[in-house]
Amino acid sequence: MTRPSPSELRNTLGANLRELAKTAGSISALCRDLGINRTQFNRYLSGESFPRPDVLFRICQYFEVDARIILEPLTNIDATSSAMLSHPEISAFLAPGITQLSEAMFPSGFYNFTRRSFIDEAQYVLGLVYVYRKDGATFLRGFESKDAMGQQGLPSDSRSREFRGLLLAQEGGVAGLVSRRNSFTTSFNFLAQVPFFDNNYWVGYTVRTVQESTGGSRAVRLVYEHLGHDGAKVRAAARRAGFCQITDLPPYVRKQLRIKDAFS
Repeated sequence: MTRPSPSELRNTLGANLRELAKTAGSISALCRDLGINRTQFNRYLSGESFPRPDVLFRICQYFEVDARIILEPLTNIDATSSAMLSHPEISAFLAPGITQLSEAMFPSGFYNFTRRSFIDEAQYVLGLVYVYRKDGATFLRGFESKDAMGQQGLPSDSRSREFRGLLLAQEGGVAGLVSRRNSFTTSFNFLAQVPFFDNNYWVGYTVRTVQESTGGSRAVRLVYEHLGHDGAKVRAAARRAGFCQITDLPPYVRKQLRIKDAFS
């Protein structure tokens, strides 16, 4: 086996970091989360410099990868780590849903979502998620609002607030398994397209994996609005993210949430 040169290692890491950074939203926020100087991180991205072992460790922890990112292209590593989705035990059951979710069924881009709060039924949650395709699968990424995290006594840094999910085609709609880092919390979502307006609304429900309690709901209705990549709409939705009252919601969204009807 040929031993890679230092420049080859730097270039491999730089290419992998550029790919990983695409999922981070902004390089500035990523550098803050990692505790790395922006100028120095740019040197890693360009292959001009190599991180110290402790910095490389933080990078690997953040992106949930291992040190192979200095040796192999990220596509090779992803192919190995995602093999469980095609495991013979479940491939005939889950794989079709993963591969059959087309752009026509559920387009990529940003979505604004609305649901009733799990904790306080008098409040509603507005949020923003990003749906994207990679390696033949459809993924979802977003951040819990700081208020929602604080209400649960949880840290409000961006790493703790981040959630991601896998989306699958289902009969009549789209299903999603969504979790915060390290499977700290998980929810199951189901959405079906509403054939009105510009066909940019999906309505369904979300169920969280907690024990039954009299202090909150485990299942609430959910409305998604596709914003695509319209920067003005995305920025406006990001500014509105967090808690709101029912009167703050557009009439059409209130209608789809069926406020007065019990969930069944």
